[in-house]
Amino acid sequence: MSKAIRVKYEKGVLKPLEPVDLREGEELVVVVRDKSFYKLVLSESFEAERSVDEVLEEVRKRGKKLYG
Repeated sequence: MSKAIRVKYEKGVLKPLEPVDLREGEELVVVVRDKSFYKLVLSESFEAERSVDEVLEEVRKRGKKLYG
């Protein structure tokens, strides 16, 4: 699973600014982007050609044809 969350760095610790669904002691890989990158992503509007549901349905149909 991959998910981007906002965090705040305080006293040597990254603190999530929103609830996270993690087990105590779970280890993660963190990619640090500066604030300007985050602002750029938020300022842009992206529209997908197809919905995720449409793509998943197509993948499932192809899988059934290939693997039965």
